[in-house]
Amino acid sequence: MSAQINPGDTSFLMFCSALVFLMTPALALFYGGMVRRKNVLNTMMSTFILCGVASVLWVFIGYSLSFGNDMGHILGGVNHLFFSGVGMEPSKYAGSIPSLLFATFQMMFAIIAPALIAGALVERMKFSAVVLFMILWSFIVYYPLAHMIWGEGGFLKNLGVIDFAGGYVIHVSSGVSALVAAIMLGKRREHGMASYHPHNIPMIFIGAGLLWFGWFGFNAGSAYNSGYQAIHAFIVTNTSGACGMLSWLIIEKVTRGKPTMLGAATGAVVGLATITQGSGFVPIWAAMIIGTLASPICYFALSVVKAKFGYDDSLDVFGCHGVGGIWGGIATGIFSVTKVYGSSTGARWNGLIFGEFQLFGVQIAGLLVTVLLSVAGTALIMLVLKAVMKIRVSTKEEADGLDLAEHGESAYPSFTGMDS
Repeated sequence: MSAQINPGDTSFLMFCSALVFLMTPALALFYGGMVRRKNVLNTMMSTFILCGVASVLWVFIGYSLSFGNDMGHILGGVNHLFFSGVGMEPSKYAGSIPSLLFATFQMMFAIIAPALIAGALVERMKFSAVVLFMILWSFIVYYPLAHMIWGEGGFLKNLGVIDFAGGYVIHVSSGVSALVAAIMLGKRREHGMASYHPHNIPMIFIGAGLLWFGWFGFNAGSAYNSGYQAIHAFIVTNTSGACGMLSWLIIEKVTRGKPTMLGAATGAVVGLATITQGSGFVPIWAAMIIGTLASPICYFALSVVKAKFGYDDSLDVFGCHGVGGIWGGIATGIFSVTKVYGSSTGARWNGLIFGEFQLFGVQIAGLLVTVLLSVAGTALIMLVLKAVMKIRVSTKEEADGLDLAEHGESAYPSFTGMDS
């Protein structure tokens, strides 16, 4: 092993990779608890399937297209097909860990990013169409965006855009794509006529708790070493998640009279999503502001904007991850600093609140590129899928539930026929 490889950093990143992997099964629990009993397995499968599909794609070509030799500042080359040339040598992106470990850590991000979108499509989209959508989305949206923001030679990276752990690459891209896909897919058959209630709130709690746990690997691991920036990212992650949860509960108490477990879980997730981008760059006090404001911003998107426009984003992927990620990107441009604890954070400029304007400007530019790519790429994918296959289940299958219609099994056999 090269003398440059640090065993401590390597152990740390292996652990963080496992934490981020855990987030996808956790997301399956989180989403699964939110839907009706007759759709829980299909919803969980629509997320969990990415552990297989995205992993294979990443080894085959995804890593190469994201982090391979630059092609036009938009996409990586094909020099790392099947992880060719990716081994135990120090990574050019993180010199104290092996290239193979860097690629493995990044694979976990490539798994959960498309999995987030599934929450907007559940209870009405064919499972085969979901899988094809996720594959195409990875190629058209995720890999180019990952290269542009994180890859050597990437257009947005060269511009100075910063995204510590995936606020743009993962949350904004998946949230905006979820909105476009949900609109183009169409509403559920009873949307606007019947209320949809979570069938298992304890399952949501378990999923949210595991997501919070995994988020420490998500953000702290993005330092690629076990030094000061990882420690800083760890504490600001927890701080923002905590503030997001408490803020959401206060909103519920004021507007509805009672705080809820679903609200606590949702608030924690939006607080975590909004700090993702700036977790390595913003001070601890700023994380409190970012997390606290995340909940009213996202709550407004869920309760007012969604109702106003009437789109059927089943599990509020856009309202939580899209809107939360947008706020996180803007907040990164406001609160980031070039040094924390006397050491460089990797940001070229301080944020707007410190009197410098460059970072805020490039963060807005990065946001616009992310939104445009997500909208255009998702619209193209949905148009192609609609042209070549039937992407929705039949009305009868939707009424019966996708667990039976798409998978031939039931999570709760004794309740079969009790859901409308």
